[in-house]
Amino acid sequence: MAEPVTNAEIAGAPVETPVQTHAGTEVAGGEHHAEATLLGQGAEFWVYVSMAIFFAAAIIFGKLPQRITGALDSRIAGVKRQLDEAKAVRAEAEALLADANRRRDAATKDAEAIVARARAEAAELVAESQKAAALTIERRTAAAEAKIAAAERAAEADLRADVARRVTAAATALITARADTALQSKLTDDAIAGLERRLH
Repeated sequence: MAEPVTNAEIAGAPVETPVQTHAGTEVAGGEHHAEATLLGQGAEFWVYVSMAIFFAAAIIFGKLPQRITGALDSRIAGVKRQLDEAKAVRAEAEALLADANRRRDAATKDAEAIVARARAEAAELVAESQKAAALTIERRTAAAEAKIAAAERAAEADLRADVARRVTAAATALITARADTALQSKLTDDAIAGLERRLH
């Protein structure tokens, strides 16, 4: 848009136009050049901003390796702790397994000893039973034989007594038939006495 013309310009008087001042640099010859700006800010501002960003990045990235190292160290420590715990659990499990194996072996040995002892006691009881049965049979056999012998002796004594009675009766009958009374009495007494002597 064109600036309005003043009365002085119409009269031909020289008029000073307003001059915009820009920060710039003067070169040889007195010429003045305008300084380049970015987003309304000069180069000096952006130099400061760049330096601030650089120092901030240096601080951040300078601590970043330490943080990464610290995180890795803590992670390694956690893994190491878990490995130690796993080793402890494994050692405890192996100890429990070994203890269980020892108890199983001890129980097996005890069971074998009990079975062996029971077999030995059973064999001993069988032997004792056989011996007792043999002794009982022997005693009963001896008792039976003694009873049989006693019965045989009793039967023999009864038979002899019966024979003696019959012989005595027969002799008495013969003597009675053939002799007188006095002789008959004497012969009968002699015959009885002789039979008693032979029987005893």
